[in-house]
Amino acid sequence: MKSLFWLLAVGSALASGTAHAYDLVEKSISELRADLDAGRVTSAELVRLYEARITALNPQLHTVIAINPQALDQARAADAARKARRAQGALAGIPVLIKDNIESADPMATTAGSLALSGNVTGRDAPLVVRLRAAGAIILGKTNLSEWANIRSSHSISGWSAAGGQARNPYALDRNTCGSSAGSGVAGAASLAAATVGTETDGSVTCPSAINGLVGLKPTVGLVSRTRVVPISHSQDTPGPMARSVTDAAILLGAMAGSDPADPATARADSMGKDFTSGLRPDALKGVRIGVMRFAAGFHPETETVFEQALAALTAAGATLVDIKTFPGRRELGPKEHIVLMTELKADLNTYLASTDPAKVPSRTLADVIAFDSANATREMPLFGQELFLEAEKTGGLADPDYLKAAAEAKRGAGPDGIDKLLAENTVSALVAPTLGPAWLIDPVLKDNFAGGGAGSPAAIAGYPHLTVPMGLVNGLPVGLSFIGTAWSDARLLAYGYAFEQATHARRPPRYLSSVDMAEAKP
Repeated sequence: MKSLFWLLAVGSALASGTAHAYDLVEKSISELRADLDAGRVTSAELVRLYEARITALNPQLHTVIAINPQALDQARAADAARKARRAQGALAGIPVLIKDNIESADPMATTAGSLALSGNVTGRDAPLVVRLRAAGAIILGKTNLSEWANIRSSHSISGWSAAGGQARNPYALDRNTCGSSAGSGVAGAASLAAATVGTETDGSVTCPSAINGLVGLKPTVGLVSRTRVVPISHSQDTPGPMARSVTDAAILLGAMAGSDPADPATARADSMGKDFTSGLRPDALKGVRIGVMRFAAGFHPETETVFEQALAALTAAGATLVDIKTFPGRRELGPKEHIVLMTELKADLNTYLASTDPAKVPSRTLADVIAFDSANATREMPLFGQELFLEAEKTGGLADPDYLKAAAEAKRGAGPDGIDKLLAENTVSALVAPTLGPAWLIDPVLKDNFAGGGAGSPAAIAGYPHLTVPMGLVNGLPVGLSFIGTAWSDARLLAYGYAFEQATHARRPPRYLSSVDMAEAKP
């Protein structure tokens, strides 16, 4: 793998015109802001350096679908504003990458990873992107994802899309990235941007964050607008921040969050505040009762070892741990969620496609996309099909009694009768579990082969927040600790996650190995 590091060094030197380029690897948003303010680097230099890093690494990682051709001009404008001492937002001059199912007004298509949307240059900013720009962020480009946010097939390979290829894990290149925010996870871990934005319906922020050694927050549904984001489910979809630290995730969330008249779910968002960093204290766990979801652990011995070490760290940080062995009705949630996702996929995607330009997006409905995939099967379906699309197309719409019953029962079983009940009956403020096991091999035959996990599904179904924070390595591969709470407890979870992060400093940067280093593997 020496050639990979050589490419990085050459790329950085070329970007700066010198062999002594500014080192942005692993730099936090706060560090970048301090260096920008002190004149040690400019936003334009950051853009050039990140672009050089993408150029060097992307042929191996397949993590960035498009670089924004206007990013450098936006950076120069940020530099001019800083020089003129104009008011600066929390992300002033900071380059970020967004998942390629989120619209931006820059000349880049929003593809959701599909060739059917290859011409979808909308000229529109999603409201979350409007807010990022208002905070001063530079939209550096778009990240790869599991195609259609991994809802096309139940036999897919996470991190693959026809538009972007197969994303690869920077900790071991033959390992999967998880998804669907695969590219955002890889790009954040590899320092291809200061931070990244993903989206989640069920696991799509938290899984790739854990697998790629990042902090990832799936916010309460309604904290961040979903308008102009290619949808799956209005019940469960939400964008979320992905970053190398809890502080950076909190900064990014504060920039993205807020009410949007076009998204009724966000009506309460403005009242939740904007500063999610104010509660980040190393002693935030002191005296706090935390529920340990034993029913969601124990699926992988090495991960369990790291989890027990994480629990010891929580105790040392002042938390009182309460074992929770069961989650009544948890197994019944999946089938109900499936009905909801299939029904809403058809309705919501049809609504989105109808909002696009017919001249650029000939596929106007889910049925059209299915036909497109069939006509372009060699490129679109070389390894797996579209059976979930076909199932969704047969659903009866949002007024279907079976859908309405499933939606109500799933929401109640996951939320009030699920997470809320566990919190109340055990008198705990949050729940913890391993997010899932370490990254699995990329396998075109057996497809995805998760090593357990799934602690976050009830939170996804209920629309409640779910934070994952790095808790250690298993044979050199990251695993994460999940913090789950009730609706609108996002700030509290970030505070707990920050205290755990500061107590453990468990995150390690990727090493871009071709495979797991067997010298580190335990017998």
